[in-house]
Amino acid sequence: MAKSQPFTVACNGGLIKSVNSIDLLKTPGAAKILENFEVSVEGGYRRINGYAKFGTTSATKPTGSTTNILGVFPYADGVVACAATGIYFSQDGITWVEITRSSVDANGDNYTTFTGRSTLTRTNQGQCQFALFEGAAYDYGQLIISDGANKPYYFRMEGTGALASRTYFASEVTVNSTKGVKYVTIHDKHLIAAGVEDNESTIYYSKLLDPTDFTGTGSGSVTISDQIVGIKSFRQDLFIFCENSIHKLQDINGTPSVVPVAENVGCLSGYSIQEIGGDIVFLAQDGIRTVAGTARIGDVELGTVSKNIQPIMVTIAQNIDDYIIDSVVIREKSQYRLYYSNAALGNTSQKGIIGTLRPDGFQWSETVGLEVTSVNSNFDTDGVEVYYHGDTNGYVYTHDTGYEFDGSNINAKYQTSDYDYGDLGTLKTMHYVKLSIAPEAAVTPTLRVRYDYDTTDLPQPSDYSLDIPAPAIFGSTTFGSANFGAGEQPLTRVALQGSGHSNSFRISSDDKKASYIINGLYIDFIPSGRR
Repeated sequence: MAKSQPFTVACNGGLIKSVNSIDLLKTPGAAKILENFEVSVEGGYRRINGYAKFGTTSATKPTGSTTNILGVFPYADGVVACAATGIYFSQDGITWVEITRSSVDANGDNYTTFTGRSTLTRTNQGQCQFALFEGAAYDYGQLIISDGANKPYYFRMEGTGALASRTYFASEVTVNSTKGVKYVTIHDKHLIAAGVEDNESTIYYSKLLDPTDFTGTGSGSVTISDQIVGIKSFRQDLFIFCENSIHKLQDINGTPSVVPVAENVGCLSGYSIQEIGGDIVFLAQDGIRTVAGTARIGDVELGTVSKNIQPIMVTIAQNIDDYIIDSVVIREKSQYRLYYSNAALGNTSQKGIIGTLRPDGFQWSETVGLEVTSVNSNFDTDGVEVYYHGDTNGYVYTHDTGYEFDGSNINAKYQTSDYDYGDLGTLKTMHYVKLSIAPEAAVTPTLRVRYDYDTTDLPQPSDYSLDIPAPAIFGSTTFGSANFGAGEQPLTRVALQGSGHSNSFRISSDDKKASYIINGLYIDFIPSGRR
């Protein structure tokens, strides 16, 4: 009788969609399906966190009705949200104050005067961008909001404690006459505005240290030869992303000049641009690209980092006009998240991609069923980075928290590539598999085994239910709530049925239970001749 043979797989490489099934035999640690999982910075694949309403069970909608959240931004000790024709602020997600007010006193209003002023309607308000102009003289900084249809809106709040004890500053910012502005950012002590109505190839910059003045000393504008779709400050330069090219604005406080970076690479969405790991990442026509500074000062290289999920990127590029695009960086996880939503196509079309920056580059996974029309992050008053997003239901949510999708199950799937164990011609009888799964609390995922690429010519075994208890960790576990004697990263042994020339494994869960990390698999099989 043939002896059993071992095969060990470490979960590494993330989702790979751009190669065929035979090529995948060479990368056993990669995933064929990786939905609602994230690549952990420590290695392995972790089921993602969920999200919950800001304000929990008492949460209210900023407008009081169901409408798209067009922008969110953590500010001061609360959140600013843009929806319908207004901009709102809340400390708790329960009580929202509309902060779009007209004729606010230049020296600031108290709460009663501010909330008593007439509402400044943001007609045809679109997807919003935010720029925070910080300084030692301000408690929370000066927030500028643009939406593409209206003048940028300036808001500042000073003071602590209850909202009624604070001072409020607000006004519209005139960049170019009455024109609306789509993109704003802060660069070298200036507010930068782009995507200005009827001037979509011009960059405008404010007076030094004054984001409200676009006519004073130090302000100005620069026009380039392509339509601007996004801007980002990076080190000493302002990068200007256009439809078909990329430029950078240099020496804004001296003699400004525009230098071409790329003449045949453009950006599909300014809302995809983020900085992570010392690079700028953005959505280009051929996928997610980086603009990375090299060792030589002033030199730049461009690189595509999403080749492993190229079919997904092609779908996004081909349907870019149908999607609402937004992105965020989860710094503590070294993650870039890009969401693309189309409410008209139902819940399964609310998708996103997660790129985790590992030592060998980005590794990718997908989110499914998480609708995001806007998402953002900032540091709260305690210096802790917080994340929020909004959707078409009109609520603001705390992002990347808990184990539920706002009370609904998280449906997560990880499927391995097919394993031939070194010889696709030899029939193998599966003996058992040991799964290295580290739970954050007791979990019950399901294991599915499929032979010979899920052929109907072979009997396929039923799914296996796994019961993985939470291990007790000395000093942090309550008696009776965990399994004493269990390892922190237990190996769960499952006796297998069936045989084939190759097989794949799928680990999935559809529940509100804790997250878990799949570190790897140890497979024991018995070769039984060539066929």
